[in-house]
Amino acid sequence: MDPTRTVELLWGLREPWTGGGPRPTLSIDQIARTAVAIADAEGFDAVTMQRVAGRLDYTKMALYRYVAGKDELIAAMIEAAVGDPPDLTRTTGGWRGKLEEWANRMWAAWEAHPWLPDVTMGNRIMGPNEVGWVEAALSALTDTGLNGDEQMDAVRLVSSHTRNTRSADTAGTLPWTPDGQLPDSIGEQLHEHRKRYPSVTAAVATANPAMHDTRKFGLRCILDGLEQLISTRSREG
Repeated sequence: MDPTRTVELLWGLREPWTGGGPRPTLSIDQIARTAVAIADAEGFDAVTMQRVAGRLDYTKMALYRYVAGKDELIAAMIEAAVGDPPDLTRTTGGWRGKLEEWANRMWAAWEAHPWLPDVTMGNRIMGPNEVGWVEAALSALTDTGLNGDEQMDAVRLVSSHTRNTRSADTAGTLPWTPDGQLPDSIGEQLHEHRKRYPSVTAAVATANPAMHDTRKFGLRCILDGLEQLISTRSREG
């Protein structure tokens, strides 16, 4: 991926049509939203330049006039899928209420587009919508006494926790059945070897995954820790 081209694509810096050749009849937003619709309905692997072009009644080669390839298409998809950043100005509860609402909005976006967490991993170019999401979270921490590094780390913690719990909810990544129960085969082995795994056995015996919200529990722990740090900074003046 050419970083310069991607920045130009996402931030609207490409030269407008000047009359050379036929006038473009598609927009990047149209292309991105078409690709998002395919990914939402059929999974991310179903998205190809050919599929997107066909859905738009264009040829694959014609699509390259707008996006140079799959990498640019993915960047545009992310920007379209995350959508406008949340407006937290009217959210109550101070910085904590705002960060909690921010995390809830992120979770909702990832529920609507389950492929988003995987394609937003690693170093990449962010568009104005994504940067706006970061701005919304950081603005909640502006007057908390945390320095810039700590504010960024706090946002990363909340974001990473949301990502991790979203990934853990993906089928096949947890030992629980879809209804929150431990499979009989594993339960039998734990019972058989309960002296070898006493802590696991005891925890499983009292656990109720169907009633426990891992995401909210973890988020509460993170926010409790931040609240303690912010209170300490406030006392220190």
